[in-house]
Amino acid sequence: MIEQASRAAGVAGETTGAEYILSARAVRDRAQQLLQMNRDGRGEFIVHSDRVGAVAKFVVRVIREKYEDLNIPYHSRFNHFRVGGVDREKILDKKIAALPRDERARIKIDLAVTSVLLDAGAGDDWTYTENGHLYSRSEGLAVASYNMFSSGTFSSARENPLIADASGLMQMTEEHIRNGFQVSVSNPLLGAAGRAELLHRLGKAIEPASKYFAGAEYHRPGYLLDYFLKVAPDRKLEASEVLKAVLHGFGPIWPGRLTVEDAELGRVNLGDTWRHSGLGSSLFDSLVPFHKLSQWMTYSLLTPLEEAGFTIVNLDELTGLAEYRNGGLMIDSGLIEPREDYRGLSLHLDSKGIVEWRALTVALLDEIAVHVRQLLDLTAEQLPLAKVLEGGTWWAGRKLAFDKRGGRPPFDIISDGTVF
Repeated sequence: MIEQASRAAGVAGETTGAEYILSARAVRDRAQQLLQMNRDGRGEFIVHSDRVGAVAKFVVRVIREKYEDLNIPYHSRFNHFRVGGVDREKILDKKIAALPRDERARIKIDLAVTSVLLDAGAGDDWTYTENGHLYSRSEGLAVASYNMFSSGTFSSARENPLIADASGLMQMTEEHIRNGFQVSVSNPLLGAAGRAELLHRLGKAIEPASKYFAGAEYHRPGYLLDYFLKVAPDRKLEASEVLKAVLHGFGPIWPGRLTVEDAELGRVNLGDTWRHSGLGSSLFDSLVPFHKLSQWMTYSLLTPLEEAGFTIVNLDELTGLAEYRNGGLMIDSGLIEPREDYRGLSLHLDSKGIVEWRALTVALLDEIAVHVRQLLDLTAEQLPLAKVLEGGTWWAGRKLAFDKRGGRPPFDIISDGTVF
């Protein structure tokens, strides 16, 4: 789906056009609009607002079970590398301990970017085996991608295997994905070809010596670190600046998505952005961005950036993630209820029901977070949304999904392997 449009008027006092849509502010704004539409009875869902408090109490129970001391990490890909009682991040740390601090961070950024991009839904029947242990879904994808990275799959340099560089990524094929993820007829993985294409596109995106990925040698996602050092030489960095670099730097990788012609930025791929006719007749007014993988990547970059001495500020400008664990929490807890029975239907990402479901998820995560902090007597600074997601809502959604459907998402979604 490729669209063209001239620069559209934005919100007074705010950035306009593509720059606005490529922001967490736009994600939150449009999500709130669709939440209000549904609360007014003009959407695909009934919103049971009186259940927000009960859902928050359930999330708090999950938090206390998982993090009794409330020492909750950020919602990050790095958490998945510790599945099965194996601290794979620590193993990597030992391998790179002799390197300078900034290079260690670059390596972890290379790992985070590739692993997050390979983190779209695996399907119900796929598993990954490591040393006799069986993993599935996000954890399985994390272990598989970690092992691919650790074995030098994404590097074109034999003498430097623990990197992901443009040449190595552009050599990725579906066969690499199938081998790395142990795919077979009896162990099918959703979107294997799409994942390979995404890595290939990543390689092409970072190949030019752009302001985001320019380094002394190779072209790597890890050179984002050097870009941030130019933006924030004092190593005090706005969370929105990290997301902006991710959205603009990796924008070209998204396949077959909405694009616009922006007077300042030129041709721009809007990534995880969809249209909803109920928001307005113009292209700009109808756009609903989510940037799920980009924000997931941004959250995952916090670990290596902080280890490199950066202080990330205004973290709550980022939003919750519009994916099926948080979204499943909304459905399975009874907080939102579809007006139509979607069971047995296969829904496209751009269908009105899926766009609204994802928007309601983002907006209601903000409301749940407020209640969770009140119940735990913590401030937003002590418990930012990134920790509410990791401590509670993602795991609460997973718990309910396993109880109700054996872990399956609430809807059957037709995806290209780059969103969920």
